[in-house]
Amino acid sequence: MRVLITGGAGFIGSNLADSLLADGNEVVVIDDLSTGFKENIAESASFHHGSITDLPLVREACVGVDAVVHLAAARAVSQSVEHPIETTETNVLGTMNVLVAARDAGAKRYVFASSSSVYGGADALPTSESEPTRPRSPYAVCKFAAEEYARVFHDLYGLETLSVRFFNVFGPRQRPDSQYAAVIPLFIEALKRGEAPEVHGDGEQSRDFTYIDNVVAGLRCALDAPSEVAIGTAYNLAAGGRYSLLDLLDELEELLDSAPGRSHVETRAGDIKHSQADVSAAIRDLSFEPSISFEEGLRRTVSWFAGR
Repeated sequence: MRVLITGGAGFIGSNLADSLLADGNEVVVIDDLSTGFKENIAESASFHHGSITDLPLVREACVGVDAVVHLAAARAVSQSVEHPIETTETNVLGTMNVLVAARDAGAKRYVFASSSSVYGGADALPTSESEPTRPRSPYAVCKFAAEEYARVFHDLYGLETLSVRFFNVFGPRQRPDSQYAAVIPLFIEALKRGEAPEVHGDGEQSRDFTYIDNVVAGLRCALDAPSEVAIGTAYNLAAGGRYSLLDLLDELEELLDSAPGRSHVETRAGDIKHSQADVSAAIRDLSFEPSISFEEGLRRTVSWFAGR
């Protein structure tokens, strides 16, 4: 199978690419390297440097592909609050470019990386896909709009589309050096330096932290899922657990033997209090099985950061 991965130089995309290549698949990557790194791209992958907002470039990358995994995005909730226009250009217009190029190239399947943020902090925990969507940030609105575009492209054009909603993915290759970096690499780097990690709010907010290998496995399940069951649908893709930021810090302090205290700051705009996935639909329809626990994932992640 020949697979295009948008954002394939990034954290999730490069781990997926390595998994696909290891099983003998062909991989094409498109990435503007704004958050990804060229060294993450395997030599055996075909690389197109540029943005998904460049339709001719996306068309070129789609030539001859069997499937597309669309991961490229302006990815942070806080970034979207500060820069809503730029976020929308990438996450909506860019998504439309990828859909059109995949359709016109004759790709069979399109898997879209959506987000748990589309729920906007659901009342029911764990949250199933049947819960109402109520996005609370431009980022979340864009992700939900992109899901709907994918569904419509299946209905209108026959492209096999499905969306997977990520819940706080973490692991090797995740960046700690961005203004909008995710919490786990930020906490690890602070503790390694002996500095108090910055905690937004009281730290009691909880998340379904999901190790990268579980997400890669889920994406591969989405690529292979039977079309009569999964197409035109959105699925939660997570570990199905829930841990507070304070729980997370307790685990990391023990693993790193570093406990310099915590620095509490204001809650970030657009953040939700709690998030946890009901993954029973993905288990049933996609044969998804999250096999790496939160604790084991943290051990592997800390080990990777220690060896950088």
